[in-house]
Amino acid sequence: MSEFSYFQTRGWIEVIVGSMFSGKTEELIRRTRRAEFAKLKVQVFKPVIDNRYKEKEVTSHNLNTVDAIPLNHIEEIWDHLSPKTRVVGIDEGQFFDPSIVQVVQDLADRGLRVIIAGLDTDWKGRPFEPMPTLMAIAENVTKQHAVCMVCGAPASRTQKTSGGDSQIEVGAAESYEARCREHFVAKVDQRTV
Repeated sequence: MSEFSYFQTRGWIEVIVGSMFSGKTEELIRRTRRAEFAKLKVQVFKPVIDNRYKEKEVTSHNLNTVDAIPLNHIEEIWDHLSPKTRVVGIDEGQFFDPSIVQVVQDLADRGLRVIIAGLDTDWKGRPFEPMPTLMAIAENVTKQHAVCMVCGAPASRTQKTSGGDSQIEVGAAESYEARCREHFVAKVDQRTV
């Protein structure tokens, strides 16, 4: 039995992580569109808190979109899941509570391909649960890199440039930028250009 047919019958989990502006959502959109081209039924979900661009779409920073169902809690996925769905996409996985781990396991155990994108570390450089746990149980993990907004080197950190001290503050370029290890600081850094 080939590796592909094994996954096809048993389901699997793919996790896409990285800093902000590293192309995580873009990669999620690319993978779900490829599945649609293959005539597979795809459903995409996102946390309701992520309303930066569109309420019922997952939108990348370069404004590519895919339709999505916003969820208050990850367990609501069962209320929306079609029996014909073969591929489930979940964006901004770090905004869901730890119960996402069991939900994702259950989806894969039902034979579904599950693709989850999210931040692996928060703006203080600490692991951003539940993404590290999802990485540990996944069959495939992809780490994306951005470009450091200070020096242009590969960036793996999310630098907070405005806002408060909370771990979760939804924002985009007005509040965050990508930084390399050298230029990242674990505090709000209101750098002037």
